[in-house]
Amino acid sequence: MYDFIAIGLGPFNLSLACMAEPVENLNCLFLDKKTEFSWHPGMLLDGTTLQNPFMADMVTLADPTSRYTYLNYAKQHGRLYRYFIRENWYLDRHEFNRYCQWVAAQLSNVRFAHEVQDISYDEQEQVYQVCGVHAQTGTPFAYQARKLVIGIGSLPRFPGVFSQPADAAKAIHSGFYLEHKAQLQRCKNVTVIGSGQSGAEIFYDLLQGSAEHGYSLNWVTRSDRFFQMETAKLTLELLTPEYAEYFYGLPEAQKASTLSSQQGVFKGINQSLISKIYDSLDERSLHKLPPVKLLSNLGLQSAEQRDDGQWALRMKHQKLGNEFEHVTDGLIFATGYGYQLPGFIEGIRERIRWDAQGCYQASRTWAVDHQEREIYVQNVGLQSHGMANPDLGLACYRNGRLLHQLTGVDHYPCDPRIAFQEFSPRVGDGFTALAS
Repeated sequence: MYDFIAIGLGPFNLSLACMAEPVENLNCLFLDKKTEFSWHPGMLLDGTTLQNPFMADMVTLADPTSRYTYLNYAKQHGRLYRYFIRENWYLDRHEFNRYCQWVAAQLSNVRFAHEVQDISYDEQEQVYQVCGVHAQTGTPFAYQARKLVIGIGSLPRFPGVFSQPADAAKAIHSGFYLEHKAQLQRCKNVTVIGSGQSGAEIFYDLLQGSAEHGYSLNWVTRSDRFFQMETAKLTLELLTPEYAEYFYGLPEAQKASTLSSQQGVFKGINQSLISKIYDSLDERSLHKLPPVKLLSNLGLQSAEQRDDGQWALRMKHQKLGNEFEHVTDGLIFATGYGYQLPGFIEGIRERIRWDAQGCYQASRTWAVDHQEREIYVQNVGLQSHGMANPDLGLACYRNGRLLHQLTGVDHYPCDPRIAFQEFSPRVGDGFTALAS
């Protein structure tokens, strides 16, 4: 019998596993269908980095003395002084993936290649039954737990623009870029849809090979510009526990409009990559090379793959209303990810609270069951908890709160005050509430 079972082993649940491991008398288990930890393998491009400083690792912001910190990983691999000399605040993605694999290999509470297929609740015993099969051997397993943490990852999201369902199946998403890169570079022209960080990384990577392989390149976004991620220090206070608490208390309509106004904080491109792209474009302009175009304000209306394999795209200018057709050999969508409810949830659906859109209705402490003390979720909650929810920098804070809920003991107290800003005045501190 486990105190809790967590399903899914992305960075958030891996962090929870690290923080749970040293807690005495806590019996927990983490399951994932993958055979090993892998974090967006299709986007492990050379030279790409995380958007968070290295301190946003699995455990440092909760317990910097833990054996699972990135600095201890660097020390154990003889890289600590090299990292010090490099003065690099941000880990590249390959290094982060290696670090996470190193962490996972040390944890006794982690089981890979365990595919959860069904969860049910035993009313008499008041426990959850978690069943599935070993992904490599097919051997069935069954575990029992008093509580659950569901932390499966999101899936690639495509715009609803395909004329035929078969075309959607042939489309390439940025999450699978590396396995399709050689195929794309054999095309005469390539079009990238989407202007977030992933779209920018793919565009820059393809830009470097355009001259060698001879393809033209188009980068298309419906936004009115290719905008930079906002990283000013006071702006980053929106990624703090205080702001997360404030955001959770907003009316639903206010939450939606607030998130819309914050696109530049969590959907932009980092400054260093924008600079690299601009410098490369400027250098290319001095030579006779295949054409490269950056096109803003173009919303994709439809996409159809023709018999010759080319893609016919219909686009609409978001400001002028004009429509255009664009034909391209290679096409890749950097259009983000979306959450899809796992099939194993059906057996406990009635124990979960749902909102009007059929999504989890998470409490302030990320509980989704009716009693708010048994089933918790990770990787969801942008609309309810704000943009701090998916940020790696707050993983330790959130996992500390989750462990408090799961065990009844606050093993990792949060700093009492982080943000200098107050997002709503405190009555009695020089402010008096007026009748509305």
